[in-house]
Amino acid sequence: MCKCLDWGKIALLFAFLMCSAAAGSMAFPGEQWEQATPESQGLDPAKLEQAVSYLKDNSGPDGVKELVIIRNGYMIWKGTDIDKVHGVWSLTKSFTSTVLGLLIDDGRASLDTLARDYVPSMAKTYPAVTLRHLTTMTSGYYAIGDEPRGGYRHGPSPTPFKPADRPLFVPPGSRYAYWDSAMNQFANVLTRIAGEPIEELFERRIADPIGIDRAKWDWGDFGRIDGIVVNGGSGNSNKHIFISARELARFGHLFLNKGKWKDEQLLSAAWVHAATSPHVPASLPLQRLSGADGRGTYGYNWWANGAKADGKRKWPDAPAGTYSASGYNNNDMFVIPEWNMVVVRLGLDQGRFAITDKIYSTFLRKTGEAIRQGSQGRPTAPR
Repeated sequence: MCKCLDWGKIALLFAFLMCSAAAGSMAFPGEQWEQATPESQGLDPAKLEQAVSYLKDNSGPDGVKELVIIRNGYMIWKGTDIDKVHGVWSLTKSFTSTVLGLLIDDGRASLDTLARDYVPSMAKTYPAVTLRHLTTMTSGYYAIGDEPRGGYRHGPSPTPFKPADRPLFVPPGSRYAYWDSAMNQFANVLTRIAGEPIEELFERRIADPIGIDRAKWDWGDFGRIDGIVVNGGSGNSNKHIFISARELARFGHLFLNKGKWKDEQLLSAAWVHAATSPHVPASLPLQRLSGADGRGTYGYNWWANGAKADGKRKWPDAPAGTYSASGYNNNDMFVIPEWNMVVVRLGLDQGRFAITDKIYSTFLRKTGEAIRQGSQGRPTAPR
């Protein structure tokens, strides 16, 4: 005798299976991010709150107001000011190198392209400088007007497109020097290769396809240089990316998904992997005026969790695959592939309190402790 099927129970079971699958799948935001509870994405909410509270207690006045945590493509935590738009200083550099990635994907440039071929003023003093040198901060480029201004010593020139007659060091590639004028000249070279402002290229190829709200981002510029508007490559002199935490998280989510947005490969996975891997040897000498030490941890204008000169990882309590785009004023975006997670913390408060690598490392450890074992993207022991 045939038993009748309980369609109500079947429907409930189907819904449960669908929810379980959704918790482990990768979502993409439409016009808005879909919000989800931490529990639905495999996190213990109490432990996540402990991690967030730690970051709040170890931040400046902006605390976690501009904090966003994305897991599997769902927004599982948000602060009260995530739509606040402001500059993000050197976090801009990761946008600049993404334009390089697009040009390389298109076959219009390579890492070994010589800067002098597009900016002839580089030929005299910097004939061997390549795009690889510029994106890894190993070019030795020094601009007229780059003399230190108080505590700001790493490339403050208001005329970054005028090469000085003496480099920081020679040959290029022999030292590391985090240098803002070099990054602005880098943006100038990319502009010549693209034949258009890099903001326009980024908007068309990346920002618009991933849905970054045009009203919530802008890219500062130096005006027309030799006929084309040149956007700031470094993030200094108020020529940086202006964006909100909510919109910036989309950029991180694109990288988390190896340059693919839904079904469209916007940026090659090979570039994403290369850009976010360390390329500066830990043994390379540090130029004494360098604004930061990226030896062992610097990729193509992204910070990787590599081993520093002292043998320790940049964020020892975070998964090895963690990387970030970072700028002054505690503006940071972390991508943690092992956890299917993007974390954005923006602010304007470094003058009151600088969030250190150690603090971020502890925050990430505490966040990892909130991920329940067996959930999609479960925490991995740091290597």
